[in-house]
Amino acid sequence: MYMYFPTNYVWSMAVVAALNNGGYIDDIDRACRPVLEASKNGDDAGTELLYASWEKVIDRLVASAEEDEARGRLIGASEKYYRASLYTSQAERLQSPKWEGRLAAYQRSMDLLQKYIDTGDIPIRRVEIPYEDSSLPAYFRSVPGAEGPVPVIVLWNGLDSTKEMMVYSGFAEMLAKRGIATLMVDCPGAGEALRMRGLKSRHDTEVWAKAIIDWIETDLPEVDADQIGLVGWSLGGYYAPRAAAFEKRVKLVVAWGANYNWAEVQRKRLQREGENPVPHYWDHVQWVFGAENMDDFFEKTKNMKLEGVVEQITVPFLITHGIGDRQISVDYAYAQYEHAVNSPKRELRIFDYEEGGSEHIGIDNMPYVAAFTADWVAETFAELRSA
Repeated sequence: MYMYFPTNYVWSMAVVAALNNGGYIDDIDRACRPVLEASKNGDDAGTELLYASWEKVIDRLVASAEEDEARGRLIGASEKYYRASLYTSQAERLQSPKWEGRLAAYQRSMDLLQKYIDTGDIPIRRVEIPYEDSSLPAYFRSVPGAEGPVPVIVLWNGLDSTKEMMVYSGFAEMLAKRGIATLMVDCPGAGEALRMRGLKSRHDTEVWAKAIIDWIETDLPEVDADQIGLVGWSLGGYYAPRAAAFEKRVKLVVAWGANYNWAEVQRKRLQREGENPVPHYWDHVQWVFGAENMDDFFEKTKNMKLEGVVEQITVPFLITHGIGDRQISVDYAYAQYEHAVNSPKRELRIFDYEEGGSEHIGIDNMPYVAAFTADWVAETFAELRSA
C-alpha cells in the first residue's frame, strides 16, 4: 500500500482510499504535505490539524464548483462537488468522536455529495428505511432504462465507513452496468445512523436485515424482491454473513473482508496485534456500540463471531480477503470459508501482493476487487434465475 505518511498506517489508508475513489494526487498532496511532521506523532495526535489542512483544499474546490454552477457548467461543478465530498468524508473519518466539529463535518460531506448528485443528474436518491423507532438512511442507485424489476444488492458498511463512502467506491456503478441496482445503507453504529440518529450497532444483524428487506418488498418497485443479495465490507464481513444465515430472503452474500471472529480481534488489539482502522480507536468502538466503558464494550461485543453461524448459510457465499490485511488476519478468511459447509456455491478469493488488493478490503486496489465482486454477483444472480 502507498504509504504517503511512512510511519502512519491509518492516515496513509485515508490517502489511498481517496486516491482509489477518484481523488486527485495534487489535491491530496496539498492537503497532506503540511502535516507530514504531525503524522509522526502517532495515529491520534494531530487529527484536527489534518482536518484543517484538508479543509483548505475542500474550500477551494467548493468555491470553484459554485462558480461553475453559477455559469451553468454543471458537469464540471458536479465533479468538483464529488471530490470535495470525498475529501471531507475521509478527513472526518479520522476524527475523535469527541471532536466538537465532527457532526458539522459529516453533514458537509452529505451536503456536498447531494450537490454532486443534483448537478450531475446522477441516478442516486436518498431513501429512509423504517427501523425500530427511527429509520436507516440510505442511497438507492437505480438502473435507468431497465426493462422490468432488476436484482438488488444491499451494501453494508463496517465499523467506520459510511454510505457516502459506498457511493465513492464506484461499486454501485459497476453493478448498474451489469443490470443490478444497489441499496447503500448506513447500518446501526455507522454513518448517519450513528451520528444523526444515535443508532448503535448490535451483534444480531438479521434484525436490521429484516427491516431493510421488508421495506424493499413494499416500497421499492424497481427491484425484484426475489433477487436480493447482501454485500458487507470490513466489519460488514461479519454483519452480512450473520444476517444471511438467519434471514432466508437473502439469495446471495459476500463478505468483502472476512470478519470471522471480531470479538477475538478486539482482544488482540488490546495487545497491539495488527493495525487499527481509525485513530482514537477505543473511543470510536465504544461510541459505535453505545458502551459506557471498556468492560461494557467487551460485554456488548462478545457474540461478534461467526463460529456456528456460517454453517447456517444456505445460499451462494463469496469471501474476499487481502493476503496482507494488517487489520484482520487472512486466517479468518480461511476459517470462514471452511465452516460455510452448507452454502451451495462458496468461493474464497485471496488477493495477493503482486496483483494488488492485498490490504484490508483491498483498499490498495479497490476497483480491482470491486470489479471481481461485481462479476461474481452478476454471474450468481444469472445462475439463480436459470435454476
